[in-house]
Amino acid sequence: MIAFNHLARLLCLLATVVVAGLGGVSVVAAAPASAPSTAAPLSPEMRVIDVDERRGRTIDQDLQFLDHKGNPRRISEFLDGRRPVLVTLNYYRCRVVCAVQLNGLADALEELDWTPGDDNFRVLTLSIDPNETPVDAAQRRDTILTGLGRGDDVDWQFLTGDPVSIRAFASQLGVGYAYDAEQDQYAHPAVAMFLTPDGRIAQYIYGLTFDPRDLKLALLEAGEGKIGSPMEKLLMSCFMYDPSVGRYGPWAFGIMRIGAVITFFVLGLAILILRRRERPAKSANPSSTTSSRPNDDAEAIS
Repeated sequence: MIAFNHLARLLCLLATVVVAGLGGVSVVAAAPASAPSTAAPLSPEMRVIDVDERRGRTIDQDLQFLDHKGNPRRISEFLDGRRPVLVTLNYYRCRVVCAVQLNGLADALEELDWTPGDDNFRVLTLSIDPNETPVDAAQRRDTILTGLGRGDDVDWQFLTGDPVSIRAFASQLGVGYAYDAEQDQYAHPAVAMFLTPDGRIAQYIYGLTFDPRDLKLALLEAGEGKIGSPMEKLLMSCFMYDPSVGRYGPWAFGIMRIGAVITFFVLGLAILILRRRERPAKSANPSSTTSSRPNDDAEAIS
């Protein structure tokens, strides 16, 4: 029990240190959606820039867009019933927020042992600017995949579409955005969404940069047990999503559960070692008894 308590305290301490180091990131994510402008009151259009989380809602899989090669693609083509899909809404000519977010996502994915398009997940980025074309999508895709460093054969789709389809998709995800004519820019929240393999919204992660652990946990959650190794699924029980910050944090009961499993394994191993040590001792006693019997018989005859 002492070993279990020390192990639980150690795991909790390590998890707390990791989370503490990441605590300030979520403030950046919330700022574009909720912080009022100090220069002038927000216009009615700007007030819609927010995220209305809609977990459990199903996306319209008949919505159609164009991929970076100009091919028409329906949302249903990206939902194979087995792998979750990570989704972002950006626009490709943006050199500030969108560039930072997409590069931040690529940096986080680079640290994962999973690659978009493998057996674990896919990635989908849609431009909210209806004036952008597949050429714009292809150029931004090349830049991002170069930073990712996993080659060109990566299933990270960059899509464009018409105003109605884009607005419908964003609305179903609960993401509000607006065009600022004075700045010729789109204002939108920095958020990544995760769809289940059958197209339901599972999770939201906020930020201009992302923690690889948060991405993996969200994908495991969205995967509904269909992806990840047994150890990765066990690790997920140590963390719980905190909606107040849009991140995952350590969960005491989950960490204790891991500690209990480790303790059970250690105790079982100790018992096994003790039993193996007892066997040679038991086998040695009968041999000594048997070897003494002939001497006793000889003494009796003499």
